[in-house]
Amino acid sequence: MAAASSSDSEGDRAESEASSKWLDAHYDPMANIHTFSACLVLADLHGDGEYKLAVGDLGPSGRQPCLKVLKGPTVLAESALPALPAAAAAFLMGQHEPRTPALALASGPCVYVYKNLRPYFKFSLPQLPPNPLEQDLWNQAKEDQIDHLTLKEMLEGIREKAEVPLSVQSLRFLQLELSEMEAFVNQHKSKPIKRQAVITTMTTLKKNMADEDAMSCLVLGTENKELLVLDPEALLNVIRTPDAVTSLCFGRYGREDNTLIVTTRGGGLIIKILKRTAVFAEGAGEVGPPPAQAMKLNVPRKTRLYVDQTLREREAGTAMHRTFQTDLYLLRLRAARAYVRALESSLNPVSATAREPLKLHAVVQGLGPTFKLTLHLQNTSTARPILGLLVCFLYNEVLYALPRAFFKVPLLVPGLNYPLETFVESLSDKGISDIIKVLVLREGQSAPLLSAHINMPVSEGLAAA
Repeated sequence: MAAASSSDSEGDRAESEASSKWLDAHYDPMANIHTFSACLVLADLHGDGEYKLAVGDLGPSGRQPCLKVLKGPTVLAESALPALPAAAAAFLMGQHEPRTPALALASGPCVYVYKNLRPYFKFSLPQLPPNPLEQDLWNQAKEDQIDHLTLKEMLEGIREKAEVPLSVQSLRFLQLELSEMEAFVNQHKSKPIKRQAVITTMTTLKKNMADEDAMSCLVLGTENKELLVLDPEALLNVIRTPDAVTSLCFGRYGREDNTLIVTTRGGGLIIKILKRTAVFAEGAGEVGPPPAQAMKLNVPRKTRLYVDQTLREREAGTAMHRTFQTDLYLLRLRAARAYVRALESSLNPVSATAREPLKLHAVVQGLGPTFKLTLHLQNTSTARPILGLLVCFLYNEVLYALPRAFFKVPLLVPGLNYPLETFVESLSDKGISDIIKVLVLREGQSAPLLSAHINMPVSEGLAAA
């Protein structure tokens, strides 16, 4: 039976591979490649017709970034990078022979260019002018006119409001603990403020001709919203799967024209080759706008009432708008007044203070004359428990009787719902009901944190009697 099951699974796999348009050329889940699509490029780096795969590898957990060049599943060369790569591209730098492309890798503020898998030159983005307010603050710190706490407060204000971002030095300073800030200021206050742009994307642009083997320029996009064109001759011109897939690259690899390179989150490498016999059928969906867009709508004729209303709105449009705005302002004013009255009298089931974030709602059960009253009290803070609260009941003692008019609330753990139960006895036999007010207070304080008005139902037991 086991042999039969094994043969069936192998037969199903063979049938699936035969019906697929792709050939599984290579699969290695332990290839240790961590990258994304912008850092993959296929190019004939040696001019021998054999296309290689260049990878800007982030490294495990974003550490130890490097440049890897693969021939098939084998790593031909590996070179360490000083920062995480952002993009990779292959381009021809000149017209001289042999016509082998150079490999460019963007990393941080720099572009590293390799020829024949060896470092060729490095281009660094020009520095940006620092924030003048930030520069002035560090100058004051240099002259000991402000301390590190004042510097921290002022830099935080600049970071929130200024259009020019802070430098790396200031951002590192704001990330420190208070105990480390003074030493950092003493160490760096004499250093000049530098603000460096960072490359976020990169592609190529044909310089003179659109031919495949024409010379190209590098186009760089930076974090500060600039577009730069790097001319290999004139240097710079500023224009102003089994796992989750992390990158895809399609093109010629080795001597196969249609190859798909896939890397996965776990560092795996998958190489698939499109079959030469693969046929892609056109989708069933139609190209262009839907047919309903060309259908003429049956618009009803304009009635006399519609025309009169249109003329009225045209003539009295300003007055109508003013009336609407007046009513809207009155509505907002009444809502604000009602909210203030609720806060002043604590007629709000949710506390308005951030120190005691509480929520309260009540449930009344029973037909009477004895009712069960359950208060659900919840601490809505994220991490801080609340202790020392009291619950007080205000009611008409002629109509109702409670075992206790107030009681202490246990420790409220954040996020949990605490049901607090008591019983209410109706004393009236005339079918009269009233409101019971519930107050939540802190011990030693008279002002309630929040309250709720409970509309008690009519006691059906006494009414029937």
